[in-house]
Amino acid sequence: MVRSLNLDLEELDRRELWEPGRYFWGLLRPSPPFSKPLFWAGLRELMKPRGQESDETVHSFAQRRLGPEVASLAMDSLCRGVFAGNSRELSIRSCFPSLFQAEQTHRSILLGLLLGAGKTPQPDSGLIRQARAERWSQWSLRGGLEMLPQALHTHLTSKGVSVLRGQPVCGLSLQPEGRWKVSLGDSSLEADHIISAIPAPALSKLLPAEAAPLARVLSTITAVSVAVVNLQYRGVRLPVQGFGHLVPSSEDPIVLGIVYDSVAFPEQDGNPPGLRVTVMLGGSWLQMLEASGCELSEELFQQRAQKAAATQLGLKEQPSHCLVHFHKNCIPQYTLGHWQKLESAVQFLAAQRMPLTLAGASYEGVAVNDCIESGRQAAVTVLGTESNS
Repeated sequence: MVRSLNLDLEELDRRELWEPGRYFWGLLRPSPPFSKPLFWAGLRELMKPRGQESDETVHSFAQRRLGPEVASLAMDSLCRGVFAGNSRELSIRSCFPSLFQAEQTHRSILLGLLLGAGKTPQPDSGLIRQARAERWSQWSLRGGLEMLPQALHTHLTSKGVSVLRGQPVCGLSLQPEGRWKVSLGDSSLEADHIISAIPAPALSKLLPAEAAPLARVLSTITAVSVAVVNLQYRGVRLPVQGFGHLVPSSEDPIVLGIVYDSVAFPEQDGNPPGLRVTVMLGGSWLQMLEASGCELSEELFQQRAQKAAATQLGLKEQPSHCLVHFHKNCIPQYTLGHWQKLESAVQFLAAQRMPLTLAGASYEGVAVNDCIESGRQAAVTVLGTESNS
């Protein structure tokens, strides 16, 4: 799709995970914050029997198979970095399906991953083959990722597709002949089929009475908020290299992680160049603030971000530039039993033959790539073809 839209890619050749002030733990000798070599965690995993539960929290799964330190430090950090969530609440089956499938298929996640358990057929293209050959771990677009929806809009309108902007949907109703009526406030339109990519709770409020069972299921797929703070510094250097670092909740309940933007894409540092980092704030701290009704100001987020950069990276100078964005309810949470919610939704749509397809981040992946693939699969389902036309 990127190539067909004539977009220019920027890629990062390698990715390293770091914890502030510490080297990444080793396999054969203890390395802080771990008290034992990873070798023992791997050996433990190979000896463990297969789990019997149909689902399990990420923390429980990791603790059972890899030990309490891996669960409380590594997997806790990973859940915060990917989902801004709590590993003691998130589902291993839905958040990390390859790990769940590896254990189910081969009894061991290490053996399963080595033998390719949980892998699904991947789309193929010249760009995909190039990314694999060059071992890309991250990519962006020149001009930023906003270039993707802008290019899609231009491409679709050039093909005669009508794109309605600034017209939020107020309600959905099914007509006697089976078509949808989509209410847009002062106007409406009809549709043979709807692909919904909005958050599941938002869709649940739009559905008609005939879809009440589906609405109840969708309303339980919650989401969390994240504050993203971009900081730029002049005349300083990072004490470490790599993609960035994630922070366990036991070390800092406020900061999810820090991305070293200047390491990933130095060409975006400006002229004269300045060191850029992105601090992600969230977790239980932000949830408590939201629940208590406290004012969530840009000044609060900037203060917390600067403190994290100073404490974790030694960047004690005042930043030359700062951008703060608060994304409310932006990352869906695949909590324990999420797979049953999806199964219930799919069964209801099939049984009722309702012309509605679910897509987007609420269901089977929160990353940009997951959402793009979700949209592709939705189009294939509706059109019944893999055609790229």
